[in-house]
Amino acid sequence: MKFSRKLQSVTLGGLAAVLLATTSYAETVRWGAPRDIVSLDPYSYGDSYTINFLNNIYEGLVRYNRDLQIEPALATSWEVVSPTTWRFTLREGVKFHDGADFTAEDVLASLHRVTDETSPLKGNLPAYKSATVVDDYTIDIELNGAYPLLLNDLTNIHIFDKGWLVANNAEKPTDVSAGIEGYATFNTNGTGPFVLESRTPEAQTILNVNESWWDEPQHNLTRIEFQPISSAATRVAALLSGEVDFVDSAPVQDLPRLEAASNLKVLERTDLRTVMLGFNRRDELVAGGENPLNDLRVRQAMQLAVDMDLIQQKVMRGKSRNAGLLVAPSIPGHSEELDTPAGYDPEKAKALLAEAGYEDGFEFDFVCTNESYVNEEQFCQAIASMWSRVGLSPKLDIGPTAKQTPKRANGKADVYTLGWATLPMLDTYSILVQVLHSKTGNSGVFNWGDWSYPELDKLTQSAAVELDRDTRLQMETDALKIAKDEVIMMPLHQQPMAWAVSNAFSDFPQFPDNKPRMWYVTK
Repeated sequence: MKFSRKLQSVTLGGLAAVLLATTSYAETVRWGAPRDIVSLDPYSYGDSYTINFLNNIYEGLVRYNRDLQIEPALATSWEVVSPTTWRFTLREGVKFHDGADFTAEDVLASLHRVTDETSPLKGNLPAYKSATVVDDYTIDIELNGAYPLLLNDLTNIHIFDKGWLVANNAEKPTDVSAGIEGYATFNTNGTGPFVLESRTPEAQTILNVNESWWDEPQHNLTRIEFQPISSAATRVAALLSGEVDFVDSAPVQDLPRLEAASNLKVLERTDLRTVMLGFNRRDELVAGGENPLNDLRVRQAMQLAVDMDLIQQKVMRGKSRNAGLLVAPSIPGHSEELDTPAGYDPEKAKALLAEAGYEDGFEFDFVCTNESYVNEEQFCQAIASMWSRVGLSPKLDIGPTAKQTPKRANGKADVYTLGWATLPMLDTYSILVQVLHSKTGNSGVFNWGDWSYPELDKLTQSAAVELDRDTRLQMETDALKIAKDEVIMMPLHQQPMAWAVSNAFSDFPQFPDNKPRMWYVTK
């Protein structure tokens, strides 16, 4: 067949336009991550890194926008119909990735799943009592009392397709800490902006754009290639060579080198996450024998033995902020007056240990990971060395998050690291109810040391139902003071946040909660 010169010109021109359009939209971000996500099931473990990544696949009833203000997502509106009941109107026309329609039954099934007694994330909805379907696009959520933070909580409660859960025997949550896996561990079916193509744990997870997403995309990405690269040096080398486009944990020691690279830009700020140490408060140490950590003087001594200024300068390269409280300054409930680090006084530390009857020290397990927090392995080594200088004998146990988390969660650590950014709540109540409260019901899910302070519990419970903001925040501050005075947890610092990204991206917003939101990224 022959084409006329004019028709051939039009045809070739049209083909070129198609290819140009395809190329302009075929935009990939190659994400070099410091560690892998722990599961494809967002309810399997309270790991904000995993939950954040899965926000690209799953969605909640509400979400945070570019300004970290709550806006509608799968719900279009809500109202408080009684002091304990909220009614949500759901978005119509939304499809799951497999084509199933989104309805109120999916929300009900998801709420049942996340609040199940076996759910590791049941503490993420501390006030939840029950839910009732009103019609296909209306659902009532009943709380156990007046509660002002429900919308904050719901930003991270991902919605599953009920039919998919039932068909795959996945109605019950999985649990990384307990080694419980299921269909949702390795498969997904959300409503979000990206669809899972494939996953090889510890190697690569690939997402493609959801062409049927209900929202109007602000991004132009068609593909996300997520690759865990645990070695900081390898991560930096891949970034400099162009093998990856984005690193969400740029090593602080390499920032000058990255800033000097012509193909990159560095985005930097202090994280909301406060990194801290927790203490085993059971009757015995992990290895057996009486537990000295139950003596306040011992915990005070361990705090005074750590030179946080030195760690800030040498280990964190001056990029971290030493913490005197368990929440960052921008978190409601924080008190500038209380946020004063304990200071470094090894002689007083030795005196307190002697006063408590441990002048010869004692041996204990110190569990850290080598990937969860910025330069964690290095600061754990520094802290262990400082404790040794005052006569203590820490047995430093460092390993990957997947190996260390079960030890911490199941009481197999005497001292352990924990980072808390109060996500998704962005309020002090988050750490009060999930970490500091006694382990009862939905409270104290991350109380891995098994302590109990009735006065703190009472303040937390009162704050949960107090609708006057100033009164509620004062209760939270008072509870933080108890935690500080009793050294329930030992605050270290707010860690630095540094991202490095290719200059090929025109918009790659960095958020103070350290969550890359790929649906805002353009290339």
